[in-house]
Amino acid sequence: MNKLNKGLSPEQCEKLLRVLKTRFEKNMNRHKDLVWSKIQVKLEANSEKLWSLNEMERTGGEPDVVGYDKTSGEYIFYDCSVESPIGRRNICYDREGLEARKSHKPENNAIDMASAMGIELLNEEQYRELQTLGNFDTKTSSWVKTSPDIRKLGGALFADRRYNTVFVYHNSAPSYYSVRGFRGLLRV
Repeated sequence: MNKLNKGLSPEQCEKLLRVLKTRFEKNMNRHKDLVWSKIQVKLEANSEKLWSLNEMERTGGEPDVVGYDKTSGEYIFYDCSVESPIGRRNICYDREGLEARKSHKPENNAIDMASAMGIELLNEEQYRELQTLGNFDTKTSSWVKTSPDIRKLGGALFADRRYNTVFVYHNSAPSYYSVRGFRGLLRV
């Protein structure tokens, strides 16, 4: 798909909405008291957000609604794939980290990928919130939004779940691993 055209065909929209509705209905524990028909109305009114959700889905994120912000009136979607989205792994944290690598550079980085998709990386608090909804990243890990203070010193944060506990660790921003990707969020 042409990156400049952030719209989906009617067929693509219909298919995506079907996938999202099925996932929503299968995982009601993630969004108690929310009604799919209201979410669908918001999605159908915002083609750019639908495009972003399609990118989340296309890269293996399995996005699902995890909340509703009463102040902004927005539904919140997180990547809910059991492991870090497969289409977003093997990447370093950000552009600066990517450019700092002298050899064996990965193809991309988490911050640029998220921006191109129109989503944000989960921060540590959001990642921990996601983990209350299930067991995620038991074999993989995910970069999480890192504070400028840590980033300025060359580091970046990632998280996973091991031994039934959520761990947040640090690594140098240029590092990358085949089992580390990132999880995103989208507000609609």
